[in-house]
Order: sequence, then C-alpha cells, then structure tokens
Amino acid sequence: MLRTLLSAAAALSLATTPSSARAEGAKPKVAASSGDLYAVFVTSRGKIGVKLLPGDAPNAVKNFVELAKGEKPWTDPKSKQQVRTRLYDGTLFHRVIPGFMIQGGDPLTRGEPVGKNYAGFGTGGPGFRFDDEIRPGTAPFAVACQLAMANMGPNTNGSQFFITEVPTPHLNPRACGESRSGVCGYVRFGQGVCGCERVAEIARAGNGQTKLEKVEITSRAPSCR
Repeated sequence: MLRTLLSAAAALSLATTPSSARAEGAKPKVAASSGDLYAVFVTSRGKIGVKLLPGDAPNAVKNFVELAKGEKPWTDPKSKQQVRTRLYDGTLFHRVIPGFMIQGGDPLTRGEPVGKNYAGFGTGGPGFRFDDEIRPGTAPFAVACQLAMANMGPNTNGSQFFITEVPTPHLNPRACGESRSGVCGYVRFGQGVCGCERVAEIARAGNGQTKLEKVEITSRAPSCR
C-alpha cells in the first residue's frame, strides 16, 4: 500500500492537536496576486479551493495541472494502456483519517462507486515518478488545509495527493539519509483558500465515501459556493 503518512505520525497528530488549533487552521489566509493559479476540487460533498504554489514546487504543480487537464500522458493501471485523459475526475478519496488528512488521486479508483473500499486502492499511480521539491528549514505544514504529494519514500511522487485537516508539523521536512538531498518529507504544492471545512467532512465519512467529481484549474480565486 502506498505509504503516504506514517501511522505513528497520524496517531501523534490525532493525540496532540488541540481543538483550538483546528479552529485557527480551518481558514488559512492566502494573499492574491496577478498570475495566481488555483485548483478547485469539486467533490460529492462540495468544493475545496486551493491556491497552487509553483514558486515552491514548480514540477509538482505542473504535473498536477497537466494530469488534471488531461494534457500529460499517463499509464492507466487498469488497462495498462497509455492515455491522455483527465486523471482525477471520477476518482475516490480512498484513504482518510479524521483529525489528520484526506488522500486521493489513485487512478485505480476512477469510475468506481462511492462506498467501494477495495484493498488495492492506494497502490495505483500514473506509471511514472518525479523527484521531491523539499526545502530544508521550512515549515509548510504549520497551518491546516495544505495540499501535498503522497509518496512511498524519497522521490516517488506520482499522482496521489493529500489535503491536511489540521496543522501537521510532524510532516515538515526532516534530515535523513534515505534521500540524495539529505532531506525527507512531503512536497507541499498548494494551500487551501476556501471550503477547507469539507476536509473534515470527507475524513469523517470514511474511506471511499466521497467522490472527486472533477478538478478545475483556474486563474480566478474560487469562492467554493
């Protein structure tokens, strides 16, 4: 199974994050400027709007946008054929942890019915991997509603992503010997601007209970109405 987030770290988050931190992190403020790019996750429970951060993670943003818009070829893990379609539309949030995060982006879940919780969900990807973009000494997960790449270890990013529900500082970059750069962690490439309360709703609904109907890429700041 895709090892996105260590279970020990998840338990730490659930055990130590106070309710006040949840409230303070629920509506992060992000300044708008010309040239901004946003992703709107249109789910079966409502919309989540995220400001993408190409200045921090240009490759991750480019990969996500191209997969979302069907502009980049990827290998369908079901058919084993290379396709050029919108990867995220019709997928499920296959792994969720209340008080922590929601994970999606597995093409194995495309077209599957809400409520299906197949054991193989979480193992699918686009047929390629790309390197980390992690800056040492930063704290990208200090506030809630952060969009980041799921991974199986250093430099194994593909299509799967997660959105945090609460501040998760234990996910911040750390020194390690496993990576060529000497830094391990998760590539944060977006910050929530609206609809972040739906992360908690999706997490509490359970694995596979929410469909990602489509991802919209826009230059206009979303309202999530």
